[in-house]
Amino acid sequence: QTLSERRAAAVKSYLVSKGIEANRVYTEGKGLTQPVTGDKCKGPKSKALIQCLQPDRRADIEIIGTK
Repeated sequence: QTLSERRAAAVKSYLVSKGIEANRVYTEGKGLTQPVTGDKCKGPKSKALIQCLQPDRRADIEIIGTK
């Protein structure tokens, strides 16, 4: 979960560096708290397990505002 939140913060920092106001960017790490893979990824640590868990490595970014 911590990595997911750090990933989201990095995306926010990038967007802010490109001129988007920080108070308009909402970020949330989703990884561990809301997995999309559910219980389908099991087994010992391997390339197959890492690949199966890949969809869970994500962050939701919302930019609020109008133009």
